[in-house]
This record gives sequence, structure tokens and C-alpha cells, in this order.
Amino acid sequence: MADKQFTYSDVSEHTGKKDLYLVIHDKVYNSSSFIDEHPHQRQTGWEELYGGEEVLLDVGGQDATEAFEDVGHSDEAREILEGLLIGTLKRQEGDPPAHGAPSSSSATSTAPKSGSEATGLGIGVYALILVGGALAFGAYQYLQAGQQQKA
Repeated sequence: MADKQFTYSDVSEHTGKKDLYLVIHDKVYNSSSFIDEHPHQRQTGWEELYGGEEVLLDVGGQDATEAFEDVGHSDEAREILEGLLIGTLKRQEGDPPAHGAPSSSSATSTAPKSGSEATGLGIGVYALILVGGALAFGAYQYLQAGQQQKA
């Protein structure tokens, strides 16, 4: 059954509580049987719960990859997801781009960096903080020395 291919148009027709398809990483899942069991979680600092069926209904019939990954689901949740697998997404011209994947027109500017390119900004920030701290310490020492000479 997981060998079946669905178009984005096919998936978009399944948005109801009793008929709910989701796309995650170009795999199609029928989450209809799980919608009532999807857990709520308490948001830190908030009084209300989030999650549950509302989250699934919000992304029903569309690519839910970003929403699924942003939450940081457990290994157990990923195992449950595999049990809901019904097929793969067959992307066609005109379909929305995959979440997390750059569109073809912006592939060069938004593509994720790898290796040293990805860490360049992080190291630069640390270097800037280190140099700033050294300059502040030097200025402090200079001013302290000037005050001691006047006294």
C-alpha cells in the first residue's frame, strides 16, 4: 500500500477529521485514525494547550514537513508516523515547493551551507566578542593607569 503515488492535488482533497492526509518529507500519511490521539502539550509560560487535532487539521491536505520537524517529535512519534504511511508524493509542475527545500529560483542564495561555510558566522561572532572584550579590557587598564598617575 505504501507503493502508491499521490499527487499534491490528490492529497489536498483529504482535509477533514475523518479523512486527513499529510505530506512529510514527500511521503503521504493518512492520519485520520490518529487525529483523536494526537497529544496536546503545555507551552512553557502559557496557560493554554497547543497541539492535538487542531494542529493536524491546520496542515491537513498539504506539506506538513516543517510543522512536524519544528516540534521535534520523539522516536516513538516517528514510529507511529511510519504506521500511517500510505504512499509517496509525486511532485508535478505547479506544485508548491517542498518545505525546507529552496525553490529553483533562489537555490543559490538560500541553499543550506555545509562544512566551514555554515560555521563562518558563528565563529565570526565569537571572534568579535573576543576582540571587543580585549579592547574593553585594554581601555579599562589605560584609564586606570592614567588615574593612578594623577594621584
